[in-house]
Order: sequence, then C-alpha cells, then structure tokens
Amino acid sequence: MGETKSYAVGHFAFGYILSRSSAELLKTRINIPLVLALSIIPDVDVWLSNFVAHRGPTHSIIMATLVFIPVLFIYRTKAVPYFVALVQHSLIGDLITGRNNQMLWPATTQYYGLNIDIASTTNMALEWTIFLISIIVMIKAKDIADLLSRRSSNLILAVPTFTVLLPTFVAQPIEVPPALMLPHIAYLVIFLASIIATCWKFLAMHKLETRIRSSIGR
Repeated sequence: MGETKSYAVGHFAFGYILSRSSAELLKTRINIPLVLALSIIPDVDVWLSNFVAHRGPTHSIIMATLVFIPVLFIYRTKAVPYFVALVQHSLIGDLITGRNNQMLWPATTQYYGLNIDIASTTNMALEWTIFLISIIVMIKAKDIADLLSRRSSNLILAVPTFTVLLPTFVAQPIEVPPALMLPHIAYLVIFLASIIATCWKFLAMHKLETRIRSSIGR
C-alpha cells in the first residue's frame, strides 16, 4: 500500500499547518491532538479492507462534508480547522502522490491523482520541507509544549500512534523509506512523550487519591 499514497509524515504536517493557519485566520483555538488524528483518520480504511476499498468512501470529500455539516452548523468557525485537517488528507497528500483516490465518491468512482512517485526525490523533498515547517511552527506557536502539558486530550494521539506510526515500523518490510525515517521518528517520539506524560499524570493523581482515602480511613 505504500506506493500510491503520501507517507504519514506528510499528512500530519499538512494537516497541522493548514489547521493552524485557518485557526489563526478565524481567530479560534484548536485542539492539536484532535487535528493530528483527523489528518490521518481517512486511512482507517486500511484496517477495514474487508468492508471498504482503500481510498474510497473514507477519502471522499463529499462524505467528509456530509459528516461535518452538523458539526459546522453547531460550532461554526470553531469547527473549520478540524474540517480542513480532515479533507487535506485527500485533497493534498493523496492527490499529489496517489492515482486511485476516489475523492468524489459516491457521486463517481473515478480515480484522481497527480501520480507523482512517492519514492521520488520530488516527494521526499516535499515531505521533508512540510515536516520542517510544521516543527518550526509547532515550536514557535508553543504547541509542542502544550502536547507535553499532560492534558487529557493528548490521549487522542494514541489513535495515530498505534494505528499508523508504530505499525509502519513493525511491518515487514518496514514501510518508511530511510530518507523519511527521521521525520517519522520525530513525530513518534513527540506523540509517545505526550501520551506517556499524560498517563503518568493520571497515575500520580490516582496514587494521591488512594493515599488521601487511606489517610481518611484511618
């Protein structure tokens, strides 16, 4: 499946940058873990291959719009950055390097894509560039600090971590090319550090509550 799609690093980077930019324009705040999860969620069809075709319904911008209509109606501009994170997956990442992306399903099953070779120097340079920009923006906007702030919402990162990032490293052969290994590891480290920090916080709170209850019961 690795030859006709963007690697995870591209989806994460584009999703984050575009969502962050739209949030700035609309003067609204965003939940970074949710944005990052939404940026890769269309690839859930990889795990549902017995039920849906890859880059079919879950990659359709028509379906994404229909799903988001009630969310946009309720939350209005606050929901826009999340919608952007979701649809950029098909409109940018898989459109650039794909050739079998059914973006307009079910209106048509026609495939769309520029068909740039995912292993080409062009794509490697693009994914490295967008990755570096995303990291710079994360640092400047202090979003990395927020990811390590032990907020409960950071546990959302478990979704992309255990369904996309880790599996690419344990698959045989490894699906991440050597040229993009470092960006993938960087995201993996950030996500795991965020998850571990948050779990550690909950564990510490649980221990404290146990001690308090124990003291009261004496």
